[in-house]
Amino acid sequence: MKFMKLGSKPDSFQSEGENVRYVPSDLATDVIVIIGDFKFYLHKFPLLSKSARLQKLIATTSSSNEDNEIHEEDEIEIAEFPGGPASFEICAKFCYGMTVTLNAYNVVAARCAAEFLEMHETVEKGNLVYKIEVFLNSSILQTWKDSIIVLQTTRALSPYAEELKLTGRCLDSIGSKASIDTSKVEWSYTYSKKKNLDNGLRKPHAVPRDWWVEDLCDLHIDLYKRVIITIEARGRVSSDVIGEALHAYATKRVPGFSKSSSSIQITDIAKYKALVGSIIELIPDEKQSVSSSFLAKLLRASIFLGCDDETGLMNRVGERLDEAGLGDVMLYDVDLMQSLAEVFLRCHHSEEDDIKAKASVAKLVDGYLAEKSRDSDSLTLQKFLALAEMVSSFPRQSIDGVYRAIDMFLKLHPEISKSEKKRLCRLMDCRKLSAEACAHAVQNERLPMRVVVQVLFFEQVRANSNGSSSTGDSTPEITPASRSTNTEDDRESWDTEDIKALRGELASLRLTKNQQQENSKGKVVKGGGLGVSRVFSKLWSGKERGGEMMSSSGTSSPGSVNDDSKSSSSTSKKH
Repeated sequence: MKFMKLGSKPDSFQSEGENVRYVPSDLATDVIVIIGDFKFYLHKFPLLSKSARLQKLIATTSSSNEDNEIHEEDEIEIAEFPGGPASFEICAKFCYGMTVTLNAYNVVAARCAAEFLEMHETVEKGNLVYKIEVFLNSSILQTWKDSIIVLQTTRALSPYAEELKLTGRCLDSIGSKASIDTSKVEWSYTYSKKKNLDNGLRKPHAVPRDWWVEDLCDLHIDLYKRVIITIEARGRVSSDVIGEALHAYATKRVPGFSKSSSSIQITDIAKYKALVGSIIELIPDEKQSVSSSFLAKLLRASIFLGCDDETGLMNRVGERLDEAGLGDVMLYDVDLMQSLAEVFLRCHHSEEDDIKAKASVAKLVDGYLAEKSRDSDSLTLQKFLALAEMVSSFPRQSIDGVYRAIDMFLKLHPEISKSEKKRLCRLMDCRKLSAEACAHAVQNERLPMRVVVQVLFFEQVRANSNGSSSTGDSTPEITPASRSTNTEDDRESWDTEDIKALRGELASLRLTKNQQQENSKGKVVKGGGLGVSRVFSKLWSGKERGGEMMSSSGTSSPGSVNDDSKSSSSTSKKH
């Protein structure tokens, strides 16, 4: 930190009590200057020699005293003095020629006080105003960190600092240094991020583009906002660096910004509401200037604090919902999540190149529903269905996420009816379940029996198909012996023992397939699929329990076994 010493005499100011300062001397003090609660017992001559304002005040006070009774000391009271007693003492010491040290923390207060006391060159050459200006221009404003410290001190000295253009000069100094080519940065700066260059190895003395962002985080939001606007106006800093600066500032200044918790305690709501609102205003228009995760956290804070303009931010989050992580959205309520999905749909409704984005959103919503299902109060069946159906047409490699969400909801909401369970399960295409999900589903007693049978059927088809491709054998046929129009309740009454038998056959079939694949000589173990076919045949051909597997609405559900558009006569299919 730069500093400047003025004066050569030793500092002889002394205190008496808490609020009295005086200069011991053979000469009696003849003026009392009152600044706030402090009284300064001083001598007129050194003060009058350098301050035009004190000349006027003392002259007025002396004239008033002559008209009344005689006072040994003139008394001057200044109700509002820039910088208070501390800055007045600096000016008084300068008048006495005592040693005074100026630095980034007190130079603005001293400059405002000297201006207030009119300590100009017209009163005496080399006066305090001139000396401080030389120090500011040649030293303080040439230094990066000192410029930031000085700017921070100007806030407490408004409007004096504004009138003297001290704030503007600090802004220009900071803006020009932040905009300089990184190869010319020679001063010290704070940079604690673990960012590396050149494949993990930072070059010696390499300066990152966002080298300045952490040093500005200590500024009050009013000053920070002006700094960012000044930097942007110069046009030399890219929008993504501005975005990184905003992220760093929000992380440090907004309580709990980076925490995945809703239990953050904020006492001064108005203060942080204004802070978050200002950060939102500063976000550059460029889409990739800030990360989707940052926008999501900012939206969460904005809603919590009740900021005025949430719509614009919500649109930006929804547009890039595919980039958000599950942790970013878990604190959103279901209604907000649905609104974000609606925004995404509007922005990505027809583009062919959005397949990957839609798949990401589908995965995000599936995970969100699974986690939110743990809270039985916030997620009702209607809200679950509404949000899930919005992304039901989105591409997925598998529907394991949908299955997990449904299973979690069924587990935490055992009170829902059979018809409601069926509505949930219509979201799931059993053909797209992974082998692991199938293994779980066939043992899942929370699922309707119809769904379990569908899963078993397609797992058997998949297992037989894989087995046939490795052995060359033909796949056994599954021939429903009869097709009736039994109700859903009839289909739910399938024999549990049959289902258990089918599960056992599938396990045996998997073991057979593994043995076939491990047989290096190409020998085959046959017969694994036949038992399964027999059990399926029993399920479909039972005299009292036969019937098609279709949805209660009369149309085939996703992944249903039979096609109602075909003839009701017995038909053979090879899988």
